[in-house]
Amino acid sequence: MKSNLISKSETSALLKILAEKWEIEIPKIKNLKVHQISSDVQIITGEKIKILKIDEEYIPFLSETTTLEKFPYVMVDMGAVKFVCKGANIMRPGIKNHSDFEKDKIVCIIEESQHKFLAVGKALVSSNDIENMEKGEVVKNLHYISDKFWEVGKTLYD
Repeated sequence: MKSNLISKSETSALLKILAEKWEIEIPKIKNLKVHQISSDVQIITGEKIKILKIDEEYIPFLSETTTLEKFPYVMVDMGAVKFVCKGANIMRPGIKNHSDFEKDKIVCIIEESQHKFLAVGKALVSSNDIENMEKGEVVKNLHYISDKFWEVGKTLYD
């Protein structure tokens, strides 16, 4: 695995892209490091931030709870937990609660008892559409606890 620091201009450009895509405020960060996991996957680390980049999609890393708390969420029942942690998409019957979000936005998946983050995904429908659904996929699971990125990410430090 190759790792390298990116320049100040690349760092500020990346933080600007993230702020726009994620629609959250991102603090100024110096010294971002890019870890090349495979040809299409990178983990970007910096002070108090860890980002998973798959192709052109930027996803907040699951270990970064302060960042994850800024995103909309879908709360799943305990029956859905083991499936979500194996990479399953989030289906309507397993959803107990949710915040507001638009289609194609990044959404965090949390479980109902401890409110722990299980996964990060992309909304396949808007939160308004969930109320009218009885079944079907709601969130595409992109990154979940115990996936290959999670395991590699645990070994990385700034």
